[in-house]
Amino acid sequence: MLKNPRLKKNRLKNSLRTILLSLSAAALLSPAGPALAHGVAVRAHNVAAVAQQKPFGIDGKPDKVVRILPVAMTDDMRFTPDVINVTRGETIKIALSNNGAITHEMVLGSAADLQQHAEMMRTFPNMQHEAAYMAHVGPGASGEIVWRFNRAGVFDFACLIPGHSEAGMRGRIRVLDAAQTTDNRTEE
Repeated sequence: MLKNPRLKKNRLKNSLRTILLSLSAAALLSPAGPALAHGVAVRAHNVAAVAQQKPFGIDGKPDKVVRILPVAMTDDMRFTPDVINVTRGETIKIALSNNGAITHEMVLGSAADLQQHAEMMRTFPNMQHEAAYMAHVGPGASGEIVWRFNRAGVFDFACLIPGHSEAGMRGRIRVLDAAQTTDNRTEE
């Protein structure tokens, strides 16, 4: 039994942190494949996974891709383009290229979801997780997200590595009905 209240408090704090980390990781992890640390690898679409509907779409099948959208990531903490228009129902391959010297990532979601995920990453910077709607891309490397945008609306994407989104590394995806789209679906 610990007699020192300070040690007892630290041990309790560590136990709570472990429990919170486990619960947080369980909440974020979907059956989308193996867990990888932030910045360690790029999501592989050859991993068998159960597609899970999100408010902003669902994991796309690579053989259903209708177009490839190149997106550059830089150490200026920017995505280019940072505004993307897609037609509802399209399966898009977002082809990411990290033109920087540090790791970046792209995570799709609602503004609220991204904010919550960013806060969790600040609290647990080495948290391991993997999902179809995110890709971690090392310096000079490339990665991809294959996503079916089956819900109309305005959604967000960001690099949630601590400090990156806050420095401006974020963007918008507008999912439009077919009647709303134009030939120029991507703005730079």
